[in-house]
Amino acid sequence: MTLWSEIREQAVTLERVISRNRVVAEQVAEVWGRRDIDHVVIAARGTSDNAARYAQYVWGARNRLSVGLAAPSLYSLYRSPPALRGAAVVGISQSGQSPDIVSVLAEAKRQQRPTLAITNDSSSPLAAQADHVVLLHAGPEEAVAATKTYTAELAAVALLSAAIGNPGGNDRVLAALPSDVDFMLGQSDGIAEMARDLPSLDQCAVLGRGFNHATAFEWALKLQELAHVPAQPFSAADFLHGPAALVEPGFSILATLVTGPSHADFHTLLGELVERGAGLVVISNSDATLEMTRFAIQLPRSAPEWITPISAIVGAQLFVYHLTVAKGLDPDRPRGITKVTKTR
Repeated sequence: MTLWSEIREQAVTLERVISRNRVVAEQVAEVWGRRDIDHVVIAARGTSDNAARYAQYVWGARNRLSVGLAAPSLYSLYRSPPALRGAAVVGISQSGQSPDIVSVLAEAKRQQRPTLAITNDSSSPLAAQADHVVLLHAGPEEAVAATKTYTAELAAVALLSAAIGNPGGNDRVLAALPSDVDFMLGQSDGIAEMARDLPSLDQCAVLGRGFNHATAFEWALKLQELAHVPAQPFSAADFLHGPAALVEPGFSILATLVTGPSHADFHTLLGELVERGAGLVVISNSDATLEMTRFAIQLPRSAPEWITPISAIVGAQLFVYHLTVAKGLDPDRPRGITKVTKTR
């Protein structure tokens, strides 16, 4: 039960990543401020790519930084990297081993741009290419599906945002993360019961928006690799531009929806999809949204929107874990994938 134990380690991991990286986060903030950084390029793959999606919203909304995702093949296979003038370059990778991600930071160093690695391995090739390293302090992660390293990556992104924007001003929010995760873990039995009622779930769309756009992509990825469900992630806004035509009676919608600027329109969309016969599983802190379906997972009420993806994905991890078991699959042995994937 490796994956199960690692899901349950996340509260402790979050405490470590926040408490042990404050100094390096402040150093990064000082360098980016001194060098007038207004654009960040992030290189990542897989689960770490979804942490990068979170950074796009957090650093964009809270720090007014333009954040783009690198195309690593331009640096590795095509050997035609773009100019990185004015940018800081960040690599996010649990293992820090993938050659294409390492090549992005190596090129950034060649162009004399500030580099940052967010990784669980201080001795990795990625860390070796970075001016600063934020360590995830997650300990060994033996399960193939990443859980505690993903939430640690999100926490690292949040910590950097706090250091850049208002050092010390977000201490309460960051300090509450372990208890927020414990709140989600306390719902495990109810989520298991929910999953046992959904073993026939075999296709779905996974929706999120804003800060939880990343949650939709990570939830879908976990469904694909563990429960073998061909889940398609979408922004709730993009879903209206064509994919909504997929919905018919019995089609499943999984959504993360929290109070904030996107809530009203997103809630209305979910209501319309339910009226068309869609089955709904929702993660939310809104009573109105939670009441739309009996397949509801509650978020902590006090967490501000920007930090909710950390607790939300724990609810999603629990859902996928229990669904995988309900389907008679082994969550510790997903087929066809390995822990460390090295792409060129």
